[in-house]
Amino acid sequence: MKKVFLIAAFLFAGIGVMQAQGEFRAGLSGGIPIGDTADFATFAIAVDLGYLFEISDEFDAGVATGYSHSFGEEVTILGVTIEAEDDIFIPIAASGRFEVAPNFTLGADVGYAIGINDGNDGGFYYSPRAQYSVSEAIDIVAAYRGVSVDGGSWDVISAGVEFGID
Repeated sequence: MKKVFLIAAFLFAGIGVMQAQGEFRAGLSGGIPIGDTADFATFAIAVDLGYLFEISDEFDAGVATGYSHSFGEEVTILGVTIEAEDDIFIPIAASGRFEVAPNFTLGADVGYAIGINDGNDGGFYYSPRAQYSVSEAIDIVAAYRGVSVDGGSWDVISAGVEFGID
């Protein structure tokens, strides 16, 4: 747990130093678990934080982190009912966004998701996304979030809002 907070502290310290050179992004979304994840979870929430640098007029790149929480549910297996645990991840990722049309952006975050709860070792993190700009500072975001974990994957389809803070 100390490693997680240390990594997050260094990431945010670096973002603070670079504040004058790019744009800070913060988002909140809700999602529906799919695939194997849907067998053990009912709903997911995520908070996203990122820092993007303008590489060209159409392309931004940077770093992303956040907090993802899937809520476990009761599962009956062979007549035995168990309460599935919540799955919690903190992703650390590279981030890219490409403006394909005015007000419409495609992008992806790729990196590693640190598993926070017991028995969750984390894994490779990927999150392709589509964003529609409502205003200069507000985007509506639809995303697929996946983490490759031992024996399968943790998958969520989410929708939310993202705010740009200059």
